Amino acid sequence: MIDKTEPTYRALVEIVAEALEKVQLGFDDYQKECFISRPSEFFCLELNGEAGELANIEKKVWKGKEIPHEQFESECADVLIALMNYCNAKGLNLGQAVSDKLKLIEEKRSTLKQNNEEY
Repeated sequence: MIDKTEPTYRALVEIVAEALEKVQLGFDDYQKECFISRPSEFFCLELNGEAGELANIEKKVWKGKEIPHEQFESECADVLIALMNYCNAKGLNLGQAVSDKLKLIEEKRSTLKQNNEEY
C-alpha cells in the first residue's frame, strides 16, 4: 500500500524494489526446481514471442474483433513469466532496475513540470 503522506513515486520505488525481488526469487526457485536449465538467450526469445502474442491480440482488437478479457490476462501472465525467467537467467535485479528507472522518470517529469510541460 502506498503511503499517502509521502510523494507517491518514492513509496512506489520502495514497494517495487521489495516486491519484485521476492517475486523474482520465487520464479528462480520454481524454475530451478521444476525445469531444465536454459540460457538467457532462450528466455529472451521466449519473451519476445510472448510479447508478440500479446501484440497480435491487440491488433485483432484494433481491427474490430472482440477478444475475451481473460485472453489479455493470460498473455500478460506469459510475458511476465518470460521476463522473470530472462532476468534470472541473465542475473539481472529487476526490482532495482525498475526502481532506478522510476527515479529517472520522476526526475524528468519533475523537470518538465517546472517548465510547465507534460511528460
